[in-house]
Amino acid sequence: MRHKDLGVWQTWTWSQVAGLVRAYAIGLHRLGLKPGETIAIAGTNRPRLYWTMMAAQMLGAIPVPVYADAVANELAFVLVHAEARFAAVEDQEQVDKISSVQQSLPKLERILYDEKRGLRDYDHSHLHSMDEVIADGRQALAKDARLSSWLDAEIENGRGSDPSIILYTSGTTGTSKGVVFTSARSIAAATDTVAFDKLTERDVALAYLPLAWVGDHYLNYAQGLVSGFCMACPESPDTAMADLREIGPTFYFAPPRTLEALLTRLMIRMEDAGYLKRKMFHYFIGVARAYGGRILNKQPVPLAARLLYALGNILVYGPLKNVLGFSRVRVAYTAGEAIGPDLFGFYRSIGLNLKQLYGQTEAFLYLTAQPDGEIYSDTVGPTIANVDIRIAENGEVLFKSPGMFSGYFKDEEKTAEAFTSDGYVRTGDAGYFDKRTGHLKIIDRAKDVGKLNDGTLFSPKYIENKLKFYPNVREAVAYGDGRDFVAVMINIDLTAVGNWAERNNVTYASYQELAGHPQVYDMIEKHVAEVNSSLATDSKMAGAQIKRFLILHKELDADDGELTRTQKVRRRFIVERYEPLVKALYDGSKEADIATEVTLEDGRKGTIKARVKIRDMATAPTASAMEKAA
Repeated sequence: MRHKDLGVWQTWTWSQVAGLVRAYAIGLHRLGLKPGETIAIAGTNRPRLYWTMMAAQMLGAIPVPVYADAVANELAFVLVHAEARFAAVEDQEQVDKISSVQQSLPKLERILYDEKRGLRDYDHSHLHSMDEVIADGRQALAKDARLSSWLDAEIENGRGSDPSIILYTSGTTGTSKGVVFTSARSIAAATDTVAFDKLTERDVALAYLPLAWVGDHYLNYAQGLVSGFCMACPESPDTAMADLREIGPTFYFAPPRTLEALLTRLMIRMEDAGYLKRKMFHYFIGVARAYGGRILNKQPVPLAARLLYALGNILVYGPLKNVLGFSRVRVAYTAGEAIGPDLFGFYRSIGLNLKQLYGQTEAFLYLTAQPDGEIYSDTVGPTIANVDIRIAENGEVLFKSPGMFSGYFKDEEKTAEAFTSDGYVRTGDAGYFDKRTGHLKIIDRAKDVGKLNDGTLFSPKYIENKLKFYPNVREAVAYGDGRDFVAVMINIDLTAVGNWAERNNVTYASYQELAGHPQVYDMIEKHVAEVNSSLATDSKMAGAQIKRFLILHKELDADDGELTRTQKVRRRFIVERYEPLVKALYDGSKEADIATEVTLEDGRKGTIKARVKIRDMATAPTASAMEKAA
């Protein structure tokens, strides 16, 4: 393991980690942690928080990670529901959050912390430093040799069917559920994908994803233990991209939102570059778009094109990957949301072996993944080894997999609903296998796919992803099911649009003012028009072009309940929260007033009032034979 602390990379070998974790497990045992009990873990990616997981699992206890940016009430919900008696946290911020809701946590007895800063004068009767717990375990092991044998026996007594971790869902469709995974299934799933991508102890991964997300636990923790690769923890979430460049991972995962943000920052910097650099960049990016993907797929390419691409690699692609931290990446994945084909194609064109996978928390992530040489922007790959996928009559994707969850914690009713009578898990996603490639295609959440009143197929995610391809659009929410036409609410990207405003002498004092500026509306209108032109060429979606749109006066925020902690839109909540705006989109209004409660950085509540403008859009001409949804 590696961790950047105070600007210096600290390194631990596997044998050192084994010694630390064994001592930690003894220390936790001496504090009273028992087999079958849960221990909550809150914080960013730090070695001692991962060691807490390992130590708890040695004792037969069950770690329960919580999102580091969860507000106090969200944190309290998980701790109460999981019946946690112990909590291991990163720093003073997490200790304070727990302390603020202590009265609602009657079962919580002890808090362990990693970072000591700011905690010296706190009451330490139930507060313990992780370093001190590890040191206590070391001393106990040194004094009593039988403790080491006892710990070995505890590990041997563990069974593969025992719960190894509880991961709470992001709560896109309602209250978060605790998903229970067993040790044997977790190891079996990770073993299959380690073999699929040929991961070894020579690989390096940057652990910057949220600890509570299945992606981090699978891609970094489980695969790291199976393959033996080095897991590097950044100094902080804010320095993750800089640390990425320093550590040079060989295995990398990024959700589409992260890749969009990287590309947005890159394009902004290029706009500020000199004329010759801009011309060279755009010329060779054009070469890359034409030939880069085919070269990466080892397809035939003319010799002249290969030579030109090689020159581009020296002048542009190589330096670009170095700046982004991708120089040593051998395998990269994206998942979580659909990725725009242009965004996906850009990264592959410059030589990044970016692939797509499909999965969900209940599957312990992987269900499908794209093999090298079989990369398509509109599919998520074939099923991986030992996974069985079936498409239900209503189009829902069903699966059985080695890593599939054993059930929802303390919720037999929801567990029963998740499984079919013959043991398949319902994903809630609509999809089908492409006959040409044999790869799975995901359309949208099954419950979100609908029809306009004239029978036209309506897939909100499909439309939203086309809009989100533009760097100026951070988020979009489309409406249309059971209505006469499609309307969209848009969040602008403050970084991209702010940079545009600076270069075009557009003055503004706040996000709200920028979002309502007429020139910003003009710019977004052009993007919407281009999306409509693209939709017009799709026989199934041509009738679902956008007729009206507005730009929201505030950014959608997880603290306000509008997004999950994994940055997914909570549609139902947004429909209720912005009901006056949704109503105005469909009653012909040119503007609408709204007052929205927001959560400030210090946790206090405030209100934003705004008059939001609404624009009408002309639709692009469609092919005469437009296919209607069956």
